[in-house]
Amino acid sequence: MIGTFTVLMWYFLLVLYMGQIKGVFGKYEPITYKTGCTLWGICYIISGVYIIKSAKSPGRKLIVSSLVLSVVCMVIAVTAIILTVLELSTFRTVSYKNYGQAKLGREVSRVLLVVYHLEVAIAITNAICMCSSLNRRHDNVSVPEEPAETTL
Repeated sequence: MIGTFTVLMWYFLLVLYMGQIKGVFGKYEPITYKTGCTLWGICYIISGVYIIKSAKSPGRKLIVSSLVLSVVCMVIAVTAIILTVLELSTFRTVSYKNYGQAKLGREVSRVLLVVYHLEVAIAITNAICMCSSLNRRHDNVSVPEEPAETTL
């Protein structure tokens, strides 16, 4: 759901920033828009699919792939947080015609900043659960009853 939300926000920002008029001070194009930061939500969607598949039929390969995708999502979300903070901390002058669109785009970035923190929390929780699931699977391995020293 978070991935779908961020992808829809990318579409909203695309329509918002494409409608700008080139003024004296130029257009407002933040770094998160140029990098397609909100489009990275596709990774959240793929990770969610793997989480659901590994929950329905837990296999070692699905659990490991879900764990790897959770780590990738954490890295992507932290990168998005850093880029969004950089965007919100700097604001250069834009044309008065584009000021409303720039201000609305910055508000969307503030909302997405909260969503990115939520994604980091979910990815960490999922990674912890997948690690414990891998450990549980290894605990079921049978161990021989006799000690190794007596067989020598």
